[in-house]
Amino acid sequence: MSFDYAEPTSVAEAIALLDGDEDSVALAGGTAFSLLYRQGLIRPRRVVGLRRLGDLQGIQARDDGLWIGALATHRSIERSAVVRAAHPSLADAFATIATVRIRNQATVGGNLAHADPAQDPPVILSALAAVVHVAGPGGTRRTVPVDELFVDYLATVLEPGELIVGILVPPAEAGTRSGYHKYLPRSADDYATVSVAVSVRLDDVGLVAAARIALGGVGSTPIRPLAAEAALIGARPDQPRLGEVAAMVRDAVDPLDDSRGSAAYKREMAAVWVRRALEGVVG
Repeated sequence: MSFDYAEPTSVAEAIALLDGDEDSVALAGGTAFSLLYRQGLIRPRRVVGLRRLGDLQGIQARDDGLWIGALATHRSIERSAVVRAAHPSLADAFATIATVRIRNQATVGGNLAHADPAQDPPVILSALAAVVHVAGPGGTRRTVPVDELFVDYLATVLEPGELIVGILVPPAEAGTRSGYHKYLPRSADDYATVSVAVSVRLDDVGLVAAARIALGGVGSTPIRPLAAEAALIGARPDQPRLGEVAAMVRDAVDPLDDSRGSAAYKREMAAVWVRRALEGVVG
């Protein structure tokens, strides 16, 4: 099956070509597109290539946070000194994705639009309270927190004709530490059975002032266990409290049986790896 292909030179032109048409798709790095097309899951009438859109490229340190253009590749995020200075855990997480070949091709905007809950970027970006910037028809712009972007497996709140233009990661407050962990029972480039990202800020006396936890691979979307986060706030993160939080995570996830493990096993691994991740950032 053939399709029309276009390469616009501006965001406005790209959105006009997409035209709110569900049979038109945007193409960034192409890793997800290739997979879905080969499996017959998409059959577009028109493909809009984004590689000439300079406005969607680049990584910048701004007053309001770290700006990552939607066309920034996983490899560029991994290797960026700007990213490592602002959020070392973000660079570390992107360094663990798949293989170097994939990281050189895949883009962060394409990954988020693909909305696969087993992939790495949504989890670490959710823990860091990142916000997606979206352009739409008629010059409209809106922002969506990463943890509100996903509504189901391979589904987002993006409307036909909307395009992710970048991601803004807010500055980390003093006293904040974050980390990313994933459990890989197979090869290092496989999807994780469970992935966990945490961000915790301690106050001057060692109590938790803020906490965010995000998990991947344990539901139809990335999951934030809000009750577990709330149980940390104002508490001393000692072993008894971390054990309570881990138990709450076990009840918050909703995994499915698959080749990487049973639902029961994934629940247990979610609790284990959240506890390990928290221990890693609170010392």
